Amino acid sequence: MRPVLLLLLLLLLAVVVSAEPKVPAVYVFGDSTADVGNNNYLPGDDAKANFPHYGIDFPHQRPTGRFSNGYNGVDFMAIHMGFRRSPPPYLSIVNETHTPILRGLRGVNFASGGSGILDTTGSTITMTKQVQDFAALASNIVSHTNASRAKYLLSRSVFLISSGGNDVFAFFFATNSSPSAAETQQFYDAMVANYSIHLKALYDLGARKFALIDVPPIGCCPYSRSQHPLGACIDGLNGLAKGVNDRIKLLLANLSSKLDGMRYTIGSSYNVVLSMIADPAGVGYKDVKSACCGGGKLGAEAGCSPNTTYCGNRNQYLFWDRIHPTHATSARAGLAFYGGSLEFAAPINLKQLVEE
Repeated sequence: MRPVLLLLLLLLLAVVVSAEPKVPAVYVFGDSTADVGNNNYLPGDDAKANFPHYGIDFPHQRPTGRFSNGYNGVDFMAIHMGFRRSPPPYLSIVNETHTPILRGLRGVNFASGGSGILDTTGSTITMTKQVQDFAALASNIVSHTNASRAKYLLSRSVFLISSGGNDVFAFFFATNSSPSAAETQQFYDAMVANYSIHLKALYDLGARKFALIDVPPIGCCPYSRSQHPLGACIDGLNGLAKGVNDRIKLLLANLSSKLDGMRYTIGSSYNVVLSMIADPAGVGYKDVKSACCGGGKLGAEAGCSPNTTYCGNRNQYLFWDRIHPTHATSARAGLAFYGGSLEFAAPINLKQLVEE
């Protein structure tokens, strides 16, 4: 996609967002690729993005807790489904009840930067905690409607999960970048077992439409490249990411054959990012290796902060900071997940899932 087409895409999104939502609600779970501000409410300074230069391209140049210069991929997928952007962070509304949005009837975002599929990974808002918080919300929805209405709403809403990268990072570096075959198999087994638990729990709470985003080629992000003497991708990390993705595909196929009414799409951030790296000019990028905001080698030795510099041509960068994509990348990924081919969304795309 050429730079001029990005403007056309944004104009299209402006039209889409004015439409009536295509599903009752969107419920979001995951890590920093999906967090829209939950971590703002946690103590300490770890895994937060509520300061400049984050949000420099968000409306009013406001840092919201998104790990982006603007919107993230979840925002764009929500836009394609007819919403203004991602639903609000759960911790911003947990004690509010006076509007349909604040009661969770139009969706809530539970994602937390630093979290993973495994509860041993990162954030205090683990995936297990996210599902537990949704269970509390689902009870609240029933109390504000009724059991029959709540079942109808949840069965037609989209449950979006974007997670797994932090687990891969943690495992890889915990084994000194050289996990054995036995350790790797144990890791895969744990990932599949825990992902299955989370999906079944959501299903039991009423979820039927699942939209999963797989693990991107994290070995090619600026942070990973900065660990390589030549600035190349770290193949070991990408191999682990692909291994997780392959097993999650099999898990979803298996679960959907057993759980009545379950439908799903898997958006391949792995393929989307690799396609951009393979043909930067084709999407109007001049840099697919460096962080736009940061410092040191590839802009990845220092994290994005008010004290670091940032690039002016942000639409021509794949990465915003040392791990996360730019607003422009998220826009392209969201479009690929929503209406793309089987290479980018399978076994159906998000549009097909929404319209069923």
